[in-house]
Amino acid sequence: MKKQLRQLSIYGIGQLFNLVTPLLVVPYLVLQCGVANYGKISIGMAIAFFLMVFIDYGTDISAVKEMAVHRDHPEKRNAIFATTLGTKAVLFVLTTLIFMGVVVLFPFFNQERALFFLGIPILLGQLLNPTWLLQGLEDFTRITLMTIGSKLVYLLLIFGCIQSPSDYIYVNLFWGIANIMAYGIILIYCFKKYHFSWEDFQKNNIKTLLKNNFSLFTSQIFVSLQMYSPIVLLGYFGSSFLAGQFRIVEQIIVIFKTYILLFFNFVYPRVCYLIETNTREAMRYWKSFNGMNFCFIAGSMAFLYLFSEWVVSFFTKSSIYKTADLLQWGIWVPLLMALSIPLKQLLLGYGMQRVYTRTTMILVVFSTLLIAISIPFFQIRGVFWVLIATEMMTIILFSWYLKDRLQMK
Repeated sequence: MKKQLRQLSIYGIGQLFNLVTPLLVVPYLVLQCGVANYGKISIGMAIAFFLMVFIDYGTDISAVKEMAVHRDHPEKRNAIFATTLGTKAVLFVLTTLIFMGVVVLFPFFNQERALFFLGIPILLGQLLNPTWLLQGLEDFTRITLMTIGSKLVYLLLIFGCIQSPSDYIYVNLFWGIANIMAYGIILIYCFKKYHFSWEDFQKNNIKTLLKNNFSLFTSQIFVSLQMYSPIVLLGYFGSSFLAGQFRIVEQIIVIFKTYILLFFNFVYPRVCYLIETNTREAMRYWKSFNGMNFCFIAGSMAFLYLFSEWVVSFFTKSSIYKTADLLQWGIWVPLLMALSIPLKQLLLGYGMQRVYTRTTMILVVFSTLLIAISIPFFQIRGVFWVLIATEMMTIILFSWYLKDRLQMK
């Protein structure tokens, strides 16, 4: 337990930069670029993050588990690394080419083609991202160094280069450049430390990975769609201003949503490892860490609710009362995620991928349709209502699937 707490402390330092960076960047971007242009930046970022799912192809979960289980077997570990990185390289090329074609052909994208094309380095950064490897090996020190390095470079580029509203097209480019630099350095380090070699790369292994991960990849598409479609739909059915206003509110709560997902990344490898070796210890570990995490999120959301106007005023000076009201609805999403994400850990840890995939697909399809329908009538508030209802249904269904295991002492 002491070792895990020490690793969590190291990991937490890096994630502190993830929490602080938006607090510094968002007010500056809104001030320099305006709410509408900030909405365009957010749409471009959301699409890039959605496309990252195609590059990862579920390896951000499956490869973490494989690395965690086979961490003490160098030959197997090297084969997993070569296959995973090779698959991601192929998918990066295909995804980038298709995306470029979509930008050229569709007017909604083409009118902001400079913004979208300059966001492609984000995808390259995801190809180089070795987080899945470091998570599986529980090397949280390197993850922390990588996180801090990328955020520092990003901050320097933003504050040094974004000086006028027209500079909004470069924001996502700077995010990609920062990640490429930090991820590339750590990836080279991993090559040398673990003696990885492309001799372990085999085309047949890529085919096997694509086949085995298809179900997980499909579920990740729908999860990503749930996360990033609202802002794109608001931009398409509403306006860039609505997308910007939604993003200001979401940027406040996304700090905690991101933290929850990063906490998942910290706990998940150990949960997978313990499930394979000691089921009761796995449940004890899962309950203790996720219980503490829920208490932290609940306290944070209570603070945001009570001081919503003050928090919103830090990010924007326009429509403070309306935005604060939206924030009070929005805080329910991370609070419920602090329950649904731990349940997702158990589903995947126990190998219940099909159940997870099927449930996620159904819920996301309905929620996306409801969001599209609700925007003309309820605008941003309707989006949050749908997201809250979706998280509640997720918790209910996941708890039912895991009812026997959750009763284990």
